Amino acid sequence: ERLVESGGGSVHTGGSLRLSCAASIPEYIGRRYCMGWFRQAPGKEREGVATIDWYGTTYYRDSVKGRFVISKDTAETTLYLQMNNLKPEDTAMYYCAAPPSSARVECDQWYLSPAEKDWGQGTQVTVSS
Repeated sequence: ERLVESGGGSVHTGGSLRLSCAASIPEYIGRRYCMGWFRQAPGKEREGVATIDWYGTTYYRDSVKGRFVISKDTAETTLYLQMNNLKPEDTAMYYCAAPPSSARVECDQWYLSPAEKDWGQGTQVTVSS
């Protein structure tokens, strides 16, 4: 796997978790124009949650705005998703992903589209009321 997620777990409503995504290939994250977090709940399609572009500009789906923060470390070796004020509807398998090449893409469209992506194996987040 090129991307490996960690940090998932079980929390109660209002709790917080910080997901991490590390790349097994050096400079993989630094050379990707976009990096993103996605999630898939049981019985639902996978959806884009947040994305960050080369310059650090971030985009979020409406349901997580103000609660989730996507970021990269300064060495650009790890992608993060800080999740605060979690709700039961946030329960899902969370994946990080990147475009399969270093070509420029429009990140705000890429993370919401079915465009080809390199995926990690996922980390489970469960929020109970």
